[in-house]
Amino acid sequence: MTRLQSQLQRLYQLHPTTSDLADQQALVRVMVLELARPADWDLLSRVWRGLQADLELPAPAVAVSGIDGFQLWFSLEQPVTVDHARAFLQALCARYLPDTDPGRLRLTPAASATTLEAPAGPSVPALQQRTGHWSAFVTADLAPIFADTPWVEDPPSDDGQAVVLSQLVSIKPPAFGTALERLGLSLFQRDAPESTTPTRPADSTTARPGASHKCLDPKQFLLQVMNDDRVALALRVKAAKALLPYREDHS
Repeated sequence: MTRLQSQLQRLYQLHPTTSDLADQQALVRVMVLELARPADWDLLSRVWRGLQADLELPAPAVAVSGIDGFQLWFSLEQPVTVDHARAFLQALCARYLPDTDPGRLRLTPAASATTLEAPAGPSVPALQQRTGHWSAFVTADLAPIFADTPWVEDPPSDDGQAVVLSQLVSIKPPAFGTALERLGLSLFQRDAPESTTPTRPADSTTARPGASHKCLDPKQFLLQVMNDDRVALALRVKAAKALLPYREDHS
């Protein structure tokens, strides 16, 4: 196993030749947030800084897509469900990128994924057939120089990519649970070990996101987010908008 393979396995349980981000139970250890069309590190760096300053999480990996975007790669020490991973990414966007055109954002796992699917994600480092350029992991201090050209012309060296990844650590379960609560969410993974499922006590009169250990369907989850006054207002507004197609159900 090469140094790069070792680091990809350590952080993401990935091999350089695969883009399968989930195991057979559709649990993920890796999440990717991409901002593209155009690439804008000044904007995406709000998320990178906020994760560390506000949520007290370790820095994610930074990558150029090889096409037209920047990516943040999050590594989890323990896997979580696709639903939890997606909710975390959506909450980050609501908090740090509230005015960003959704068409510029790509979240992996994607909104179209289900807990029964193994979401395929971007591959780094890799040759992008669409452009002939390479995706690559880069250090945050060098990210600004790729603002106009979010790619590398030549194949990045495996050793160089391994060095970049070797500086990173995975998010530990308690830290992830605390971050979710600060974002107005909770971890409610079924059958997870106690150490990986930090949740706040359930309210006896009002349903709360994450209060139940049962998996909620999307409509129920959105209703709980919308009605939870502990959730950030921007996220509650997004939940309300997402529920508009169901308005007849409430009449």
